Parts: sequence; C-alpha cells; structure tokens
Amino acid sequence: MSGFEMMKFMSVAWGEFLLPMLRRPKRVQVAALCYRGKGSDKEVLLVTSRGSGRWIIPKGWPIPGKNSADAARQEAWEEAGVSNGKVGAEAIGRYTYNKELSTGWSIPVETMVYPLNVEDLSEQFPEAHQRKRKWTSAADAANLVQEPELKQILQHL
Repeated sequence: MSGFEMMKFMSVAWGEFLLPMLRRPKRVQVAALCYRGKGSDKEVLLVTSRGSGRWIIPKGWPIPGKNSADAARQEAWEEAGVSNGKVGAEAIGRYTYNKELSTGWSIPVETMVYPLNVEDLSEQFPEAHQRKRKWTSAADAANLVQEPELKQILQHL
C-alpha cells in the first residue's frame, strides 16, 4: 500500500469509524436543587463531591423503578441527608459537565435539575462521612459551583 493509499485509508477509518465513536450521546443524571426559605431568605444546600471536594448539588444516575424527580430526591437523601421535603415533578433546568471515570477517561453528562423544598435534614445519612454540606444563598452558591450552566440556574433561583 502506497503512502497515499494509507493516508486515504486512515482518513476513511477516522471519519467513518473512530470519530462517530467519540461523538457518543451524553449520559443523563438527575440532581436535586435543595432549598429552604422564600424570597430573599431562600438558601441552597450544597455538598462536596467525594473525589475533588468541590461544591456541587446532590446528583446521580437514574434509578430503575423511580421517575427522575424521585431519583433526585433519593440522591438528596444519600448525599446530603435530606430526610423530608417536596420535590418538583418538572426539571427547572439542565447543565452539562464531563464526569471523570475511575479509568481516567471522562464522559459528557447532561444533568436534569429538580427543585426540592427541604423540610428536614438528618445527621445520619449514607454518605455523611464522605461529604461536607452547607446552606448558602443562591448567589453565593452560584459562585461556589464550577459548572457554568448550573451557575445560571442558581442565579435565576
């Protein structure tokens, strides 16, 4: 095979095989935007991620047998100890980020955000020893999170 033929082969292989594999659709997660209070007294609950310790909202993969809003509520329990609260049936927004996997690769994830009006927090919850949590104003929360689209959701809360 000549150099020209090899280049043509590589170009076709890239365009028809490798590139489409790299353009896989985004995976979907669900998140709970936990809040309390009303108006200017409204506060948002943030938790730290287990890996980097950055501030995030509780989120995770969909749960078989639960709708997206209920799965978001479950994540709020596991990651932040939200033991009682009313979750909205409709997402109030979405944001994207690249989730790093244990393999070192990252995958694009689209996260659907559901509002959760917190009524009770528990000190004992599944990930209590792995995360910190804090209440803050929506404006301060927007400054603490890294994802630009999540910042916008918080700024419009």
